[in-house]
Amino acid sequence: MEYCPPSFDLIDPVLFSIGPDGFDFGSQERVWFALRWYALAYIAGLMLGWRYMVSLSRRPGLWAPVGTKSPKAPFTEPQVDDLLIWATLGVIGGGRLGFVLFYMPDMIWERPLDIVLGITDGGMSFHGGLIGVSLALWWFARGQKLDLMRIGDAAAVVTPIGLFFGRLANFINGELWGRPTDVPWAMRFAHDPECALRHPSQLYEAALEGVALFAIINIATWKFRSLEKPGLNAGLFLLFYGLFRTSLETVREPDVYMPEALRGYITMGMLLSIPMILAGAWLIHRALKTGTPAKS
Repeated sequence: MEYCPPSFDLIDPVLFSIGPDGFDFGSQERVWFALRWYALAYIAGLMLGWRYMVSLSRRPGLWAPVGTKSPKAPFTEPQVDDLLIWATLGVIGGGRLGFVLFYMPDMIWERPLDIVLGITDGGMSFHGGLIGVSLALWWFARGQKLDLMRIGDAAAVVTPIGLFFGRLANFINGELWGRPTDVPWAMRFAHDPECALRHPSQLYEAALEGVALFAIINIATWKFRSLEKPGLNAGLFLLFYGLFRTSLETVREPDVYMPEALRGYITMGMLLSIPMILAGAWLIHRALKTGTPAKS
């Protein structure tokens, strides 16, 4: 692939590496180990999300109506610690398998080993990760005899943290760029074969999927006590992520894997977000209709 001179200062996707020539901040031609910003984004998202979820387990008053005698959180701190392992497996396994199934299914029969070995070269899907985490939460809740809706509500509070760091890492990697544009803040990306000025859609996604979504769900949690209504936070997450992602797909470069007749109008991200919007609206309706649990 030809190199396109970027219109902004590059950040090396490799934070540091260790190779035959020793330790270096940045990439080398020959390395034994390299820590990439993308991997660091996953680590930061999981660690910060874990600690935030622990803090929610320490605030039983958030989960029951004001005035409830002896309120109790739906899960304990040790259970959150165990959940971290399951969530990590769900994010990585689901994200990778989702990318293969949704975007590159030919890899299954043409290069099956790359499904696992090629993960270091990139290729993760948010929607696949969502499915993977949802299955992990279901399995964990079933084994621990916990309320799945309550676990999902807590996960919805913390997930935008990981989305924010992940989109920043996409920007650093110079991938998932936007459509050509002439807006004043348009950028060129180094690996763009067209070398065009484009929307920095990764930063738009960091702002909406990360910052805005985090604000919406946390305002609902702390100001409007949404955790009192099981399923409400999960519904807010699914609805608003789906709406944000669908709107951002209009400025993001269309998927090359879509049929030619649909490319430019409908994207895979839009198609995968529609079920999220519908499920989110249903969960919100269900939570509000059920109402606040009675005091005990």
